[in-house]
Amino acid sequence: MKIINSILLICGLASFVIFMSLLQPQNFPGTQFDVRVINGFTNNSSLPLVIWCSSEHNDMGGRALQEKDDFSWSLRTTFWGTSNHFVCTMKWDKRRRRFDAFKVPRDVQRCGLFRKCSWSVREDGFYFSNDEVNWKKDFSW
Repeated sequence: MKIINSILLICGLASFVIFMSLLQPQNFPGTQFDVRVINGFTNNSSLPLVIWCSSEHNDMGGRALQEKDDFSWSLRTTFWGTSNHFVCTMKWDKRRRRFDAFKVPRDVQRCGLFRKCSWSVREDGFYFSNDEVNWKKDFSW
């Protein structure tokens, strides 16, 4: 009887995981997302946009981005949340801003079907897009 109950429990859990992945595959741990931060300034060739990004267990380092340059990475969501939150610090001239470049509760839906999370950093603020055609301003410097 214990073996049958164990088998039923395992089958039930497997069915639940399969059902959830079909229902909302972007919420399933192990789903890959592509994150991209673009220097969207119109004229800053003499002063680059400096970016530094990290997650709890992954310091990706910094870069100096010239006009239209980008900093991008891919990530896979996890059960434990260790790779589910990426923070970037941006510096341009005397301006400095830290922001969540990717955060599971906020981004699993808005990054869209293709799981593309793009940011364009501009003179007046930070814009988000999941297709790099339609941009929406999320916040200012």
